[in-house]
Amino acid sequence: MTHGAETGPHDADQGPAEDSPDPVDPVRERNSRRGGLLSWLREIALILVISIVLSFVIKTFFFKAFYIPSESMVPTLEENDRIFVNLMVPRNFALQRGDVVVFKDTKGWLPPSNDGAQNWFQKTLEFIGLLPDTSQQYLVKRLIGLPGDHVVCCDAQQRITVNGVALVEPYVNPAEVPRPVPFDVVVPAGDVWVMGDNRNHSSDSRFHNAAQPGNGFIDEKDIEGQAVVIAWPLNRLGTLSNYSSTFSSIPAPH
Repeated sequence: MTHGAETGPHDADQGPAEDSPDPVDPVRERNSRRGGLLSWLREIALILVISIVLSFVIKTFFFKAFYIPSESMVPTLEENDRIFVNLMVPRNFALQRGDVVVFKDTKGWLPPSNDGAQNWFQKTLEFIGLLPDTSQQYLVKRLIGLPGDHVVCCDAQQRITVNGVALVEPYVNPAEVPRPVPFDVVVPAGDVWVMGDNRNHSSDSRFHNAAQPGNGFIDEKDIEGQAVVIAWPLNRLGTLSNYSSTFSSIPAPH
C-alpha cells in the first residue's frame, strides 16, 4: 500500500504571511501636512485675486457703490445709505427724466474735499470696488430736464413745469412744503437740469444758475450713472424708481 506524504505539524502554518504595518515616517507626514496647507493657501489666494479682479471689472464697467452723506434726497435716499449705480447709463443707455443720477462735481458746487482723512487701505478698497465711494467729489440728484427742455418754477399751483406740462411729484419730501425758487431755463444741448427730492434742503441746479460755472446745468459727460438700488442698510434694501408716469405726458422740446 502506498501511503501519502505525511503532514508535519509545521505544515499547518504554511501560507501567505501577513505584512506588518510600515512604521510612520514623521518627515513624510510633516511634508504632507505642509503640502496640504500650501495647497489650501494657494486656493484662498486664487479666490481672493479672482474676487478682486471681478470686483474691479464690475465697478469699472457695470455697477459702482456710493455712500450718501447728506439729506438732499430724503425720502428717496437717507443720509448714510449705500447705493449701487448703473454705469451703463448714460454710456450705453439714454438718460430719462426722473432718473436719480450721480455726477462728478466739476462746477464747484461742493466745499473743498477732505479726502485726505481716508487712509491708503480705504482708498485701495474703494478703488477696486470693495467699499462704496465715500469721496466728496460726487453729488446725487433727480434729473428733471433733458437737453432742450423748458423748465419753469412755478405755475399758479406752485408746481414745476417741463415743456408746459405741470409735474405732480410724488418723490418730493412730503414732510415740508417746498419753498418756491423761481427760475425759467432752457436746458442747453449736452446738459441736464437736476433737483433734490428734499427741496428745502438741496443745493441743486436752482441755486447755481447765476454767476457760476455751468449756470446750474450739469454736463451729461459728468454723470457717473443712474442710481438703481439701495444696498444698505438692509431695512431699506430696494430699487429706486424714476417715476416714469410723472413724466410720460411731457412733449418733446421744441
